[in-house]
Amino acid sequence: MTTNDPAPSHTTAPATAQDSPFRDERTSRDEAPQFVLPLVARIERAAPPARTDALETAARAVLVMLSDERSLGDGEWAEAMRCWQDARIRKVVRRARGAEWRRAEALPGITVTGKSAEVRVFAPVPLDGWPKDLARLQVSGTDLDDPEPPAEPDPAAPVLWLNPEVDMSAGKAMAQAGHGAQLAWWDLSDTARAAWRDAGFPLAVRTAAPARWQALATAALPLVRDAGFTEVAPGSCTVVADHRALQG
Repeated sequence: MTTNDPAPSHTTAPATAQDSPFRDERTSRDEAPQFVLPLVARIERAAPPARTDALETAARAVLVMLSDERSLGDGEWAEAMRCWQDARIRKVVRRARGAEWRRAEALPGITVTGKSAEVRVFAPVPLDGWPKDLARLQVSGTDLDDPEPPAEPDPAAPVLWLNPEVDMSAGKAMAQAGHGAQLAWWDLSDTARAAWRDAGFPLAVRTAAPARWQALATAALPLVRDAGFTEVAPGSCTVVADHRALQG
């Protein structure tokens, strides 16, 4: 990926198939300084968000960060965004409640809300350089449920399809949905990006039926192959991004 100043609509050039940030084998990306995009989900003990809403909100949070003016050009987050996207694309979701959430909200970032979920996204930080108030937050144990089965997605909205054969915690699935949204963003034209952003980044996250997953995974759509740092085996296909503007 280039480290030159990007076009106004995005922070860096998209990865090629030979230089994917999600390949499990070692690549030139591993030689660059490693950064991570922190996301913090608000999970209050008495009123946790629905799982699907949390996944969708996390995906939108990634898109909001990618398109924010502070992430572009000479913006205050732009250099960190370029460093992050030139290396492995790591996202880590931590959970917070009460005073922990209030401390997270006091740090520079963006809070994105869903129907019941709140996710705060921050500019990338070095892998070993998390702010103290974020580093102390828990990663594991982010288990969420849907009170009712998710409705059929809007046919006009982009859908991030989860692999039905890969079991992931809510936190891991939130990060993977964010990866899928990011790959879709990279592959869209400037016009399609602007239209998606102006509409508020509508999207759905759903688990595909096995037969549908097989069709999606071979349809030349953006496909996340996890590098295997946590939970799933290296090379596991986790998410397909199905955006109408990307369909052949």
